[in-house]
Amino acid sequence: MSESPKNSINILIQKAEILLKRFNEQKGIINAYIQKEREWKKHKLFQANEIKKLEKINSKLIKVLKSHEQ
Repeated sequence: MSESPKNSINILIQKAEILLKRFNEQKGIINAYIQKEREWKKHKLFQANEIKKLEKINSKLIKVLKSHEQ
C-alpha cells in the first residue's frame, strides 16, 4: 500500500505550509518581544539621562547653598 507520488507531494506541501505558518507566528511573537525590549531600553536610557541632569542640578544647588551659608 504505497502512496502515489502525487499524494506524497501534496502531503509534503501541506506540512511545509503548516511549518511556514508556525514560523510566521513565532516570528511575530519574537518581533513583538524585540519591539518591547527596544522601548524598555529607550525608556531606561531616558530615565538615566534625566537622573544625571537632576544630579548635576542638585550638586549646583548644594554649592550655592553652601556659599550662601558662609
